[in-house]
Amino acid sequence: MQNLFIGVNDIIPVVSETIFKSPINFEIKEGQCWTVYGPNGSGKTLLAEVLCGRHKFKGGDIDYNFMKSIEGRTSEYEYPRKYIHLVGFQSTYGLSDFRESFYQQRFNSQEIDYYPTVEEILLRVAADKVELENVAEILKLKELLDRKLISLSSGQLRRLIIAKALLDKPKMMIFDNPYIGLDVETREVLSDLFVNILKSGTQILFLIPTVRDIPPCTTHVLYLEDCRQVYAGDIDNFKKNYSEPAASNPKNYEFVENDVSTMTDTDFLVEMKDIDIRFGDHFIQKGLEWQIKKGQKWALLGPNGAGKSTLLSYIFADNPQAYRYRKNISLFGKQRGTGESIWDIKKRIGFTSSEMHLYYRENASCLAVVESGFFDSVGLFRKCNEQQEKAAVALLEYFGLQHLAEKSFLKVSSGEQRLLLFARSIIKNPLLLILDEPFHGLDVENKRLCMNLIDNFAQEKDKALIFVTHYKEEIPPRVEYIKRLS
Repeated sequence: MQNLFIGVNDIIPVVSETIFKSPINFEIKEGQCWTVYGPNGSGKTLLAEVLCGRHKFKGGDIDYNFMKSIEGRTSEYEYPRKYIHLVGFQSTYGLSDFRESFYQQRFNSQEIDYYPTVEEILLRVAADKVELENVAEILKLKELLDRKLISLSSGQLRRLIIAKALLDKPKMMIFDNPYIGLDVETREVLSDLFVNILKSGTQILFLIPTVRDIPPCTTHVLYLEDCRQVYAGDIDNFKKNYSEPAASNPKNYEFVENDVSTMTDTDFLVEMKDIDIRFGDHFIQKGLEWQIKKGQKWALLGPNGAGKSTLLSYIFADNPQAYRYRKNISLFGKQRGTGESIWDIKKRIGFTSSEMHLYYRENASCLAVVESGFFDSVGLFRKCNEQQEKAAVALLEYFGLQHLAEKSFLKVSSGEQRLLLFARSIIKNPLLLILDEPFHGLDVENKRLCMNLIDNFAQEKDKALIFVTHYKEEIPPRVEYIKRLS
């Protein structure tokens, strides 16, 4: 008989205005691998934080049976988070102080010198350099050990967070959306790693918004919906009795009228010739060529670390290398570095990415975050006109997020934050829409809502699109061109 690891008995998680609608009951036995599955906003992350001892709960109790046999414990009242590590998007902030950073810094070598390297971060928790190198080898981090933290791509950051958690040797690891931002090869490596972690005696629990991403090593599922427990049991019965809810037919959304298409008299929105991508002396790509015309819809593909996000930063005017190293880049008919302001460029472009999500730490209302897309600002410092305000409210209603309008952006789930930043990118109906892995952490319904908006946008003949993903099935149907980085 398997021993009890954690028993959750009739608890009701509570934080701020979010309260579960019914008690939660399930038991994790030693050797079992549980996945908490549910759509965005269903309470997955809140439940995980309760298990870690970060939030209180009403009624019931949690039996941390595994803690009773730990040698060297100093107190009966130790926080369980000492032994349970939550590994997810928010874990990035534990690596360094990103709250004091801004997005453009990751591309500016003069401003990243005080950030630690990957090796320095891992040495803080590794027993010795041999242990560090073993974990770095497993997670394909060896070639990144001398890189500064702030220069890493979102996929590379995910691997670093997992490596750090492994070196801490916790009793249990909770992975929040472990596969997002990872290419096919790294996802396969990670799935094998999960099996080895379980074999070593460390418990694992996953938080997943889509059935597709439930890891193969899962033995049991806790299904949450709207902060309510729907199912708790073995995965075979779950698969027999439950399926992914079908996406509904989304309502129509009318884009605001925008005259950005008349702001340039050239058919070429982007022209790049002989472009190198580098960090210091390290070259990632050499001699890239790319032309994007009005009305073209592109997919940008490639593995983690291939330079996709950096290439996009040259277009979105966030990377000073675009003019500092005299790169041959023309945007909307003008050579970069010939006197145009970044705001002249940004007003034609809508943009969202994982990196933007990481650095968007403004304590603004969810409505203000969406409205800030009209002005390309982080935070809202200008008042919207009546038409803009109506458009932002309508977009929140389209996504079913109107109840979050006045709630702080920092107090909603990471999936809801991604949805709001997507809305921010498309709100002004730009001439060029750049979506860098926009579906990270979104459930099936919200992906469908986003895809519908992308499709409506892409129908307009002069509008251009660049879409980045590691899943081929996510590429919008109107994409006609592919740019692939090795």
